[in-house]
Amino acid sequence: MTGTSMPGTAGEHLLQQRFGTVERADGFYRQQVLPELNADMTDFVGRQEMMFVATSSALGHCDCTFRAGPPGFVRVLAADRVAWPEYRGNGVMASLGNILENPNVGLIFVDFLRDVIGLHINGHATIVPDPEMRRAFPELPVESVPGRKAERWVNVYVEEAYIHCAKHIPRLRKVTAEERAWGTDDMQRKGGDFFKAGSERELQGR
Repeated sequence: MTGTSMPGTAGEHLLQQRFGTVERADGFYRQQVLPELNADMTDFVGRQEMMFVATSSALGHCDCTFRAGPPGFVRVLAADRVAWPEYRGNGVMASLGNILENPNVGLIFVDFLRDVIGLHINGHATIVPDPEMRRAFPELPVESVPGRKAERWVNVYVEEAYIHCAKHIPRLRKVTAEERAWGTDDMQRKGGDFFKAGSERELQGR
C-alpha cells in the first residue's frame, strides 16, 4: 500500500508528516491493519464479554459507551460484519441516536483477563429490529441472562481492524454471576447517584 491507499485519515497523515512519524506509521499500517477480521480476530471477539463503543452525531458531538454480555455477545456474522444486541437500558439511546445521524463507529475490545490485548474495529453501522435480525440469522442465540431481552441489533460493517498493544493494559479480576446485576432496575445496584448529579440538579432547581 502506498500514498492514498494507506489506511487512516487525512488528519493522521498530516500529523505524521509534521511530526516525522510517517515511516513508523506506515509500518503499523502494513503489519497490523486489516480491512476485515481474520480468523484470530474472529476467535478473539468470540471470547469477549465487554467492549467500548464510540459514536458521533452529525455535528460531531461524541459519545463513548460500554457494552457487556456473555462471551461472544458480539457476533461475528462474516469477516466484514459484526453485530450485538441492544437492550432496554435507560431510554436515552445516545449511541443509537448518533448512529442514526452518523453511521461511523469505533469499537474497542480489551481483554483484561486472559490475553491482555486489545482489538480496534472501525466501520459503519445500521440498526435492525430483533425479529428482523433473527429471521435473517436464525442461529443467533436465545437470551440466557435473566431480565434481558434484545429489542434491536447494531450491525457494524468492518472497514478497519487492528491491534491495541498490551503495554499499559492492567489485569483485572472476573466477577461471579452473583456479583452482576443483568436486567436490574434497582438504582443502588446500577450505581445510584454515585457522582451526585441528581443531588446537584435538585439543588440547582431550588
